[in-house]
Amino acid sequence: MQATAKNPSRPITEIRAQMASAAKVAKRREGDVTLIAVSKTRSIEEIELLIAAGQRAFGENRIQEAASKWPELKARYPDITLHLIGQLQSNKAQEAVEIFDVIHTVDRPSLVSALGKAMRDQARHLPCFIQVNIGAEEQKGGCAISALPELLELAKKEGLAIKGLMCLPPAHVEPAPFFALLAELAARHGFTGLSMGMSGDFATAIMLGATHIRVGTALFGERD
Repeated sequence: MQATAKNPSRPITEIRAQMASAAKVAKRREGDVTLIAVSKTRSIEEIELLIAAGQRAFGENRIQEAASKWPELKARYPDITLHLIGQLQSNKAQEAVEIFDVIHTVDRPSLVSALGKAMRDQARHLPCFIQVNIGAEEQKGGCAISALPELLELAKKEGLAIKGLMCLPPAHVEPAPFFALLAELAARHGFTGLSMGMSGDFATAIMLGATHIRVGTALFGERD
């Protein structure tokens, strides 16, 4: 499904219908799943069209880009929730805590420690997800499955509010087994939050327990 920013109400309606259908199949409530509109590279004008259509959760990949757009937008729309869904350098932790409301890509000890310090410094204790390298891909971020218990223990010591796990399955293969594995890992560690599923596979992710889906192209259309 492709969309255009000129008429965002139609793609949002279609996506929400697909969300409701997937939730029904899984005997879940549609309201248990947060739709995050991935707004990286999108203009303020494009974003405001989606805001006017009722969208309130957005995701950005880069600190610099988010800082150039979102302080102005959040001043006008204080009920927006901004999610960091891209890789975060430890030396950018202070800026991330200042700009974002949720962080999905916590994946290594140095970042856990940097975020813990930043949150204490700013007295902003943001909900976080641990990103798991679910396909053991060298080119992707995320902690190894075997390293997850140790990272969770460190996050607890640092006072991070870990809400669940996040993943990016390998491209061009069936994502369902990877979503199922992430759900199994989350349950094993007592989490219900699952940040998984994008434009092409969010219905599958919802049926396998996703609580947050990250959708860009299906909302905004292909990038120019």
